[in-house]
Amino acid sequence: MCGINGIYGLNDRPQSELIVRSMNKALAHRGPDDEGVFSDESIALGHRRLSIIDLSAAGHQPLFSADNRYSIVYNGELYNYRELRFELQRIAVGSGQTAYPFATGTDTEVILASYLRWGKDCVRHFNGMFAFAIWDKTKKELFVARDRLGIKPLYYYMKGKTFLFSSEIRALLNTGLVPKKADHGSLVDYLRYQTVQAPRTIIKGVGMLMPGHSVIVNNEGVHVEQYWNANTYALKPSPDKSYTDICKDVYNLLLKSVERRLIADVPFGAFLSGGIDSSIIVGLMSQVASGKVKTFSITFDESEFSEARYARQIAEKYQTEHHELKLKVPDFLLQVPEALKAMDHPSGDGINTYVVAKATRKAGITMALSGLGGDELFAGYDIFKRSLMLERRKWMLETPLLIRSGAGLALRSFKPGAASDKISELLRLKSWKLSGSYPVSRRMMKDSEILNLLQRRELPLNSAFEYTEAIPPLPRGKVLSGVSLAETGTYMSNTLLRDADQMSMAVALEVRVPFLDHTLVEYVLALSDNLKYPHSPKKLLVDAMGELLPSEIVNRPKMGFTFPWKHWLRNELREFCSEKMEALAGRSAFSKDGVLKLWKAFLADDPRVTWSKIWYLVVLESWLAENEIDV
Repeated sequence: MCGINGIYGLNDRPQSELIVRSMNKALAHRGPDDEGVFSDESIALGHRRLSIIDLSAAGHQPLFSADNRYSIVYNGELYNYRELRFELQRIAVGSGQTAYPFATGTDTEVILASYLRWGKDCVRHFNGMFAFAIWDKTKKELFVARDRLGIKPLYYYMKGKTFLFSSEIRALLNTGLVPKKADHGSLVDYLRYQTVQAPRTIIKGVGMLMPGHSVIVNNEGVHVEQYWNANTYALKPSPDKSYTDICKDVYNLLLKSVERRLIADVPFGAFLSGGIDSSIIVGLMSQVASGKVKTFSITFDESEFSEARYARQIAEKYQTEHHELKLKVPDFLLQVPEALKAMDHPSGDGINTYVVAKATRKAGITMALSGLGGDELFAGYDIFKRSLMLERRKWMLETPLLIRSGAGLALRSFKPGAASDKISELLRLKSWKLSGSYPVSRRMMKDSEILNLLQRRELPLNSAFEYTEAIPPLPRGKVLSGVSLAETGTYMSNTLLRDADQMSMAVALEVRVPFLDHTLVEYVLALSDNLKYPHSPKKLLVDAMGELLPSEIVNRPKMGFTFPWKHWLRNELREFCSEKMEALAGRSAFSKDGVLKLWKAFLADDPRVTWSKIWYLVVLESWLAENEIDV
């Protein structure tokens, strides 16, 4: 797990190397163990290393092929690198060729050897999370790739024939070549979804390589190619198997995924909240780990926010080496400014991740497994239930729009609030296709509210609509797979995974996500609705795990990692938030009256203005100010 940088096409070797060194400096937090820079006629590559596999100096990057023709910088972990290494040697021997002369025990060298064998198709052989760049000095060609689910980030900027890339936006901004200007279309995206959907970012001209994509850069230009598409698997028919056999498949795929992710040469553990997903991961780890599993839970004195008793139950069941990291509210509040400073890209949902990651790293752990992805894959969120309900009540669309609109207005009057607003808008839609209902369900603010905040009269096309509109019509009974595609491609990829990466790497902690093994994802996407949600969320996952989960964990109320933000924003954080809201109101792209009116409405306890609508604006202003971005 590391940070990578590069610049192609500047044709000024000393200047290119200087720029990459400045980028490396901006990523020092991602790789405190080592640093490397390589430059050639038209390329400079940089690397910051967090040592996880092969801690020796042999893991130094950039790494070069045996003949020095190729060089690589790489961020991530390849979980099947040992099998691939054996396979590469077997193929060479079988074809009468000389086997690749491996000089290290790293997965980095396996990626490089795979590229020499299979070229750009090497990515199809990989199981892991990765973003890497390989330079071919003979062809003067750069190959860059990102993993299938987008677990590891890769940002880029192009100007003329110059191509910059990095693991973080701040490194691109540190070059002096990227104008520090916000993209106004992406700004609207952020206000809609508290993040910006890839391939765009909050910075004008800075893009993000999409998950499952690779790119070739050479004198002829930039050629982007998609090598994996989740839609393909949702279109497949559900397996012709019994429910019992499908449960066995899910169990075995997840167990194998966990086992793959235990490869490390450093102390590791697991986040344990006591919820279904993290409890499953810990239970499976206990079955395949060679020693006691180390588990980490954040606990609070305030019982309404603490999940400690559930986590203890799992820790006792599996005899883990359990660590309760007690966090007092004043301590948490003191970490808010440093957490905001750690953000590489603004997000309204990243503070909690930072707090957990920092506490775990402080306990001496370098790598931790997370239950992220379980809800998105196995229909754990309310949005899955709501989508099924809409599908089953499509007959309501035959009711005249005037009557449906009236019912929505009545609901908003009787019970004002964000939930009623969304239901009212859903009732006004002409169709309940995923591309219409999903953007409404996941949005933070209505477009009318956003227009009140900005100095503009029109808004660009909704990014979530664009994404879901591209999802092909799925076979009957695949509503949930459609929602999973929308969730993994938007909310999970651009909020949860981005937060997990930027906040964990801010404290040099690697996070691995077993639920996002692509073999498991491909299998579950093909399954029909009646298998995944016959009557309750995540039933398939729970049934597949059998006695792994105590009934108390299965039936407990879903809490999530929450705090009394509503209270804090009006009290302990009021002065801080007021300062940020006033600063945001003063920016030329925003309406001063609109921003301050929203703040005052929140302070007056207007039920339509939730704390989250304020907080993600505070986060935005903090990030813009910290990075000196012009809006």
